[in-house]
Amino acid sequence: MVVLTVSLDLPFAQKRWCGAANIDRVITLSDYQERSFGQAYGVLVKELKLLCRSIFIIDDKNLIRYIQFVPEITHEPDYAAVIGAVKNLV
Repeated sequence: MVVLTVSLDLPFAQKRWCGAANIDRVITLSDYQERSFGQAYGVLVKELKLLCRSIFIIDDKNLIRYIQFVPEITHEPDYAAVIGAVKNLV
């Protein structure tokens, strides 16, 4: 399993955040330059210049198996639901 996180943060800021949170097994990707991920997946909030919090679970055939859009940008995702969705795929 591979965990990716995509944000509009610059790579140095992502690295700093991972270091502060002791995260070392997540691949961070920056959508800062082109915002192509945000546009392609419908998660770009143009007015705020942010990506909405969302989780996509993609299987080994590149099919999206689960999507969660967090309704309020200041809220955390429902991690229990995400873990349940991952367990259903394994």
